[in-house]
Order: sequence, then C-alpha cells, then structure tokens
Amino acid sequence: MNQINLFIELTRLKKPIGYMLLFWPCAWGLTIAFNFSNNFTFYIFYLILFFLGSVLMRSAGCIVNDILDRKFDKKVFRTKDRPIASGKVSITRAIVYSACLCLIALMVLVNFNNFTILLALASMPLAFTYPLMKRFTYWPQLFLGITFNYGLILGWTSVNDYVDIIPIIFYFGAIFWTLGYDTIYGYQDIKDDEIIGLKSTSIKFKKSPFRFLHICYIIFITSLFLVGFLMELNNIFFFMMVFVAFQLLFSQLRKLNIEKANSCFNTFKSNNFLGLLIFLSLVLGKI
Repeated sequence: MNQINLFIELTRLKKPIGYMLLFWPCAWGLTIAFNFSNNFTFYIFYLILFFLGSVLMRSAGCIVNDILDRKFDKKVFRTKDRPIASGKVSITRAIVYSACLCLIALMVLVNFNNFTILLALASMPLAFTYPLMKRFTYWPQLFLGITFNYGLILGWTSVNDYVDIIPIIFYFGAIFWTLGYDTIYGYQDIKDDEIIGLKSTSIKFKKSPFRFLHICYIIFITSLFLVGFLMELNNIFFFMMVFVAFQLLFSQLRKLNIEKANSCFNTFKSNNFLGLLIFLSLVLGKI
C-alpha cells in the first residue's frame, strides 16, 4: 500500500487539474473536426481514448519532471517532500514506472490513424525536455504551451487526415492560454526559484504581471472568436464566448493576488472549468 500511495503521489493522480488541462485541447480539436451527423459513438470513443492518453502521459511526464528536477525540488518549500526529491522513490524505480506508463499510452495511441500516431510520436521530445527549459530560458511556460496544447492538433487529425488553418489558429491561441495560467502558477514558487537560479515568465514579468497576462488571454480569446467565425458556428457559441472572456479577464485576473500562493493556485485551477466551458461552447456551436 505504501508503494501504491507513493506511485499516486509521484504521478499526481490525486491532482486531476494537470491531466485535465492536457485533455481539454484534445477534446477541442476533436470537437471542431467531428461531424455530429456521423456516428456519435465514434466521437465518445475517441474522447475516452484522449482522456486516457492525457492521464497516462501527464503521469509519465510528472515522473520525468521529478527525476530531472530532483535537486531543485529539494530546495523549494512546495516540492521538497516529493517522492524522488525526498528519496522515498529511487530513480530506477521511477524510470520503470514512466516506461510502463508510456507503453500503455502507446497501446491507446495505436487506435488512431497513422498520421495522428506519427504526429504524437514526434511530440515526445517536447514532452520530456520541457523540465530542462527553466534552466536556460525565461520562457519555459511557452514550451509548456507548445507541448500541452499539441493534443488540439491530434484531436483534429484523428478525424481529418490533414492539418488545416483552423486548428493551427486554435493551437496558437491555446499556447497563450497556457502561457497565462502557468505564469500564474509560477508565482507560487517565485522566491525560491530566484534564489536557486531557475527562470520563468513569472520572474521575467514580475514588475508588470497583469499587463502580460491580459495580453496572453486577449490573444487566446481572439483566436476563439476567429475559429468560431471561420467554422461558421452558431450564435450559442459566440454568446458563450462572452462568459469565457469574463471568466478569464475578470473572474481570474481581477481576483488574482500574486503575492498569495493560495490565490495563484486557485486561479490556476479555475482553468479546468474554463476548458469545460469552451468544450461545451464548441459542441453547442456545432449543433
């Protein structure tokens, strides 16, 4: 039981926000590509596959992240008790866990078409090198955005055996969504990160955080409206986009206090609801 608990802690399975933020772009991409006049069972089946893939890859990614960051995690108050940093789980065991999760994820992946499989495999270097970026650049959140929203393209190609301008615009905007929420997340550790020499957009824009966050979210909102216009979605979609904009620019940023870790974390977690809201907007916009 102790090993099971350590595995759950290592993979963050009790913290669904991580894999949900990975899943929502997949669901968005699948939804904009799918024709709802076709077999709806096929759509649900693919949603389940993307959800399973998100949980598995997020879990494997957490393990790789903790292996690479183990020396830094020991110096940060929030992460010093993680299983690898605290020595409760060996690096060898962690690598075995990660490999097993990747193998199961591959079994999920082979259910898609060949183009989607190739694109997914091509993203693996991004997924496992992201933790290194904060050592070299103030833009690790940008790399996270490129990686975390890659599923939007995969969702599209799982239905269409090609890439179109619409998912590219959506993907571009979603990168800025991640850039925003992960910058907020980074303010929890900004003091420790500065002491140990790690870099982030949280540190880069600490003198004008809200200006940067507003720019990120406005780009994301603009991309959503543009996608809706190009796809000729109905008025329900555009009506719900008003609530999306409100949730981002007012509910999140107006209530955010970057000096308080709880405020940063709660604002970060609220993006799960935002992901659901956009998903429902796309579904209703196509009906």
